[in-house]
Amino acid sequence: MVQVGPYWDAVRAPEALGARALGLLGGATGAVIADYNLMYWLIRPGAARHWRRIRQVQTLGTGRLETSYLGVPPVDRTSGPYPHWRVPLGPGRYLTDADRLREALVRAVVAELGGGIGVGEGDER
Repeated sequence: MVQVGPYWDAVRAPEALGARALGLLGGATGAVIADYNLMYWLIRPGAARHWRRIRQVQTLGTGRLETSYLGVPPVDRTSGPYPHWRVPLGPGRYLTDADRLREALVRAVVAELGGGIGVGEGDER
């Protein structure tokens, strides 16, 4: 387990939304951790601090009252079901641009769930 915040923040999405967002990001994605039915992107600390809420998406790290931890798999673990790299770390592939990620997640929510990106039960900033 690694504390989220000092070196990177994380954005968590359910697998269905995450897979759609990953497809929209294409080669612009950074590394992505998959853990059972969740996906986590690593972003620059504080980059999502002022995001408006997105249904079923949670940001972890800088600016949050609680401390968060994320299971970071070994570099060579690229399949599950345990935490693994859905998109492995690589040269130039570490952090995802937060603005591009947000846009892809919003588009994924609209495509998967329809309607707006408003706050639903259980959603976080």
